[in-house]
Amino acid sequence: MGKSFGFVLFFLSVLSIVSECTRFWTNDYVGKSYSHVCDESRYAMLGLDMKRFSFCDKSLSYEERAKDLVSRMSLEEKVMQTVNNASGVSRLGLPQYSWWSEALHGISNLGPGVFFDETIPGATSFPAVILSTAAFNQTLWKTIGQVVSTEGRAMYNMGHAGLTFWSPNINVVRDTRWGRTQETSGEDPYVVGEFGVNYVRGLQDVKGTENNTKDLNSRPLKVSSCCKHYAAYDLDSWFEFDRHTFDARVSVQDMTETFVAPFERCVKEGDVSSVMCSFNKINGIPPCSDPRLLKGVIRDQWDLHGYIVSDCFGMEVIVDDQKYLNDSKEDAVAKTLQAGLDLECGHYYTDALENSVKAGKVSQYEVDRALKNLYVVLMRAGYFDGIPAYDSLGLKDICADDHIELAREAARQGIVLLKNDNGVLPLESRINMALVGPHANATQVMIGNYAGLPCKYVSPLEAFSAIGDVTYATGCLDASCSNDTYFSEAKRAAKHAEATIIFVGTDLSIEAEFIDRVNFLLPGNQTKLVKQVAKISKGPVILVVLSGSNIDVSFAKNNPKISAILWVGFPGEQGGNAIADVVFGKYNPGGRLPVTWYEAEYVKMLPMSSMALRPVKELGYPGRTYKFFNGSTVYPFGYGMSYTKFSYSLFAPKNSIDISLNKLQKCRKMAYREDQEAPSCPAVLVDDISCDENSTIEFEVGVTNVGKMDGSDVVMVYSVPPFGIVGTHIKQVIGFQRVSVAAGATEKVKFSMNACKSLRIVDRTGYSLLPSGYHIIKIGDDSNSVSYPIQVVYSWI
Repeated sequence: MGKSFGFVLFFLSVLSIVSECTRFWTNDYVGKSYSHVCDESRYAMLGLDMKRFSFCDKSLSYEERAKDLVSRMSLEEKVMQTVNNASGVSRLGLPQYSWWSEALHGISNLGPGVFFDETIPGATSFPAVILSTAAFNQTLWKTIGQVVSTEGRAMYNMGHAGLTFWSPNINVVRDTRWGRTQETSGEDPYVVGEFGVNYVRGLQDVKGTENNTKDLNSRPLKVSSCCKHYAAYDLDSWFEFDRHTFDARVSVQDMTETFVAPFERCVKEGDVSSVMCSFNKINGIPPCSDPRLLKGVIRDQWDLHGYIVSDCFGMEVIVDDQKYLNDSKEDAVAKTLQAGLDLECGHYYTDALENSVKAGKVSQYEVDRALKNLYVVLMRAGYFDGIPAYDSLGLKDICADDHIELAREAARQGIVLLKNDNGVLPLESRINMALVGPHANATQVMIGNYAGLPCKYVSPLEAFSAIGDVTYATGCLDASCSNDTYFSEAKRAAKHAEATIIFVGTDLSIEAEFIDRVNFLLPGNQTKLVKQVAKISKGPVILVVLSGSNIDVSFAKNNPKISAILWVGFPGEQGGNAIADVVFGKYNPGGRLPVTWYEAEYVKMLPMSSMALRPVKELGYPGRTYKFFNGSTVYPFGYGMSYTKFSYSLFAPKNSIDISLNKLQKCRKMAYREDQEAPSCPAVLVDDISCDENSTIEFEVGVTNVGKMDGSDVVMVYSVPPFGIVGTHIKQVIGFQRVSVAAGATEKVKFSMNACKSLRIVDRTGYSLLPSGYHIIKIGDDSNSVSYPIQVVYSWI
């Protein structure tokens, strides 16, 4: 990060502010603790009469109360509330508040709104999002969100956290060199959207109010979540390119189809209460300064009920790094506020917004509007009134046994079995094992980016030692594996063991925020270590890869001495137990890869800075992601094995969707191959079709476990567009379900999908079209799949 030193200074300064903010709960009032603003006894302690303030009148709507609160502030006071370290207004009884907390896969201490100490030494650390995504289990994702919000709410009650958590990261991974791939749900926009919706619902939903759609501005929030980073952001630091100055040149087709699609679902289906705009420019314009993207799309088209926040230092980046329009601070803050940016993570609003208003560059009305958006969210989250259902949450609800078990279960569900020659796994317990490699005794490595302090690490060494006799030899001191000094002891351990498990991979020095990768290889001398240990090993060799993204392990895939390969992501605090559960058969793996595992040569084919998802023929660039790349891979998107086998059967598929058009509905042209004749009515705009129950795709899949071990299978459903259309995807995910099936049994899985969403194509101009002709619904991957055609037919009334 270009401002990493500045970030440290800013972070330290904010920590001092946070300690002041927590005094609201603990010290200001003769030792009495308060968990919400509008408490009469609290106001009495302050020498104020709460009844004088209509913003504490519960009979009024949140909008009315927020309006009253803002109307009582001077311009100077208003400006001081528009940044993440809001100062509060003491004469109104409004305390300081720190907006910035993080909860990507557990409560993090990265955001200054959260802190750990002797009272709360840690919180449950779940697997990095990329591994939880590999479970392809919506119920799991929502449940993780529910547990994280419970711990966050408990920490809030104890004065250790706020109520606004800037998670999840729902950027689609265009290029897996991105160091933050581990924070995301991978490369498919539908999957990313599914994760975002479910995790947000888990964080925010208050039981019994989930379906309150009459007035979303009154729907209570367990905690407030934030979908970030909007949009087209997946480059941090790659050679000369830096996220602060990078201009993402994005086609309207890719923007609509991929980069903003998960954000639309996060707002519309998840009812997220905040969206964060990203650093990078998009086609020359910073997103935080773009009224079309903020007010036009997020606020007006999608109907956000919440606030929009900048990424931290975003304003500084616009003015100092990007020098956008050569604006002064006063001009820049006026433009971002008018664009719809309600809250700045930083200090430019407090530095320049008051002067900007006084100079007539922006109206005070815009300041009021932003503050109302902010305070309505805090009111919904109970900051002013409390939420009685959560008042009892406390220390007992942090690091609870069932939370820790869920972290273990999430890691188990996500672990992907990539190779298992001759069924070598699962291993029998009580054997003599060699555990070697830089991650064999991993602890902090397991929790990845944006993590907090875990309840308790369980390393692979600890977990495996509880099962059998273990000889441990690191082979490399860390992931960089800069030399072969310790190879000999690793080889000695393997030479006499009944089985050797080699733990390799990356860490945050290799892939993380601010650090993009330059290749897909194991770091340093790790490949050399694996080959030498495998060659000398007495028993079977199992390779365990810890990483936030793909690694070219072709050398291991093709090595008969290496019997099995597991990808375990960054598996969280319970990673050691989860890996052991899979290796020894306590748990049958069923995870699937959420990103394509490209071969190492792929990085030489195109630069990370090219934003196009489709192949760029004139430059010789291949496509990106499984949707547009048809070359060879190490392992494809969605790949994953099990200790058992499954077969599919298809029941009652609907083979035709007949849509009647009136004279106001127009047929749209589409580009077809020269050897393919276009239909008389190639396509119709999705917005022009009612997409009612007659447009529903319904079918059942019978999943039979034909093996001898109980297991779970991810039933993945793809749509393939009609043959001959130029420039469209190869296939796309339109649904999935994870199902547990006992050995010898069959479970039926029902799918119901809207054809306008599942069969749509986005053309070069950004229109969403439903093509006529034969689409293919494909269930499963190439090794185990069933499919059927479904025809879209247009006729005139």
